[in-house]
Amino acid sequence: MSNQVSNEARVIPLRPAPARPQEPESEPGETGKEPLWRDLVGEVLRRERQAQDRTLKDVADAARISLPYLSEIERGRKEASSEVLAAAAHALGLGLGDLLSLAHGRLTRRTSTHRRPAAAPHRPYNGLCLAA
Repeated sequence: MSNQVSNEARVIPLRPAPARPQEPESEPGETGKEPLWRDLVGEVLRRERQAQDRTLKDVADAARISLPYLSEIERGRKEASSEVLAAAAHALGLGLGDLLSLAHGRLTRRTSTHRRPAAAPHRPYNGLCLAA
């Protein structure tokens, strides 16, 4: 019998490998937790732009926003200021209130099926309150 020694080093991990995140089975943003506001606003901007058959460049130029920045806003990658959102909305013929109202409508539709009951039932407080 021959004892052959391997030339490969044996690696013993100090920590277990991190688990890979699972791919969502539903559409992006439909995962059961509330969507981010920036995602909703970006979706509204993109849908309005596409409904008007306009390009990113056209809207970015009209809003005086850089094209890459507008693209990132539409994809929900950037949290835009109210001034930038107003400029993008105006470039699409919307007011800032219109944009926010449309985003609110999307939020309401998405979260209406995911509402959870309160963790604890509401009980009136019957304790003592002291004021100075």
